[in-house]
This record gives sequence, C-alpha cells and structure tokens, in this order.
Amino acid sequence: MSRTLAYLQGGEFTAQQRQIHDTMREQARAVQRRIDYQRIDWGLTVPEALEHLIMGRADAEGERVGYAYYAALLAVLECIGSDPIDVGVYSKPSTFFGRMDDELRALGVPADLLPCSFLFADFTDLLPFSVPSPTDGYPAIGYLPLSKAKSVADAYTAVLDRLDHNFTYDAKLLIDKFNVEHEEWQSSLEYGHTMDTLVFWTVG
Repeated sequence: MSRTLAYLQGGEFTAQQRQIHDTMREQARAVQRRIDYQRIDWGLTVPEALEHLIMGRADAEGERVGYAYYAALLAVLECIGSDPIDVGVYSKPSTFFGRMDDELRALGVPADLLPCSFLFADFTDLLPFSVPSPTDGYPAIGYLPLSKAKSVADAYTAVLDRLDHNFTYDAKLLIDKFNVEHEEWQSSLEYGHTMDTLVFWTVG
C-alpha cells in the first residue's frame, strides 16, 4: 500500500517513479483502445484518469467517470510489482460470497475474516483523496492486509468439514491461496521487502 501511495502523491517524483509512470501510461492507453473499440464513453478516458491519480486527485465530474478511475487504478496496481492470480469466474459474485459469508458466520468465523469483508472492501478508502465509484458497483476493488491472510486460512480450515458442500471448493481455494501468500510474505520480510496488502479485483 505504501508503494501505491508513493506513485499517487503529486509533486516531485524520482527518475524510477517517472519510468514506472510511463509503464502505467502504456497500460492505460491499451485499456482505452479496448474501450474505444467497444464504443464505450465514460466521460473521461483512462489515460486522463491516470494522470489525475498520479497528481493525487480524482475530481472529474460525470455519472460514469468512476469506471475510468478504477481502470486507471488497476493499471497502477499492475505496474508496481503486483503478482496477479486469477481466482475464478462467478456469475453473481456478491450473491455467492454473501451466502458464503452467512454459512461461515453461522459456524463461528469472525466478521472481519468473512469473504465479503475483504473481496468487497473499498480499496479506494485507503487513498488520501476520494475516488468516484462505478455506478453499478463493479468492478470492485477489495483488499486484505497480508498480516491477516493466515488468520483467514486457519479460520476456514477449522470449519471446512462442517461447511455446506456448495462452498467447500471455494473455501479450499482461498485457504490454499492465502497460505501461499502468507509464506511468501514471511519470506519477503526476511529480505527487507515491504509487501503489505492483497488486492482483489472483481468484475460483475
């Protein structure tokens, strides 16, 4: 998270940061080409939205500008050393994981470890400026501190044998992913790296 914020602060940037910004701009232009091909108009282009974020603001007005800002934010996240993993495809993700929340809650899993608490936590709340959201709620950018990944995995493991079979596959998937992320996080700390956050990108 600290690294993300360092690229979205405005003012003076280091030579390395400016180089990464150029990579973000290439990514934003590639996204915009796909948007243009679909003849979609958000009232703000993704490259324009990225420039706003780099300067530490997201103050464009318009009903659909949130889509451009979220697309630009994904370009930022993808260009600062992120290691993306595709978790799966869900026709109605908020409905599915909402039901999974209910099942896990009934088995005693704490509220702050339930799937929706991180999959749909608003990542933009961590930024020092307000960012308009997409009007229909998607894409959603959630987050979980890496320090909690092991707690989530352990909590789900403890109730796995009692969990409704409709959710066991997905619980196992999250357990495996979070255990791996925890181990990699622990290893990275030994070498002085400062990874601190898992980010979730959900498209409805």
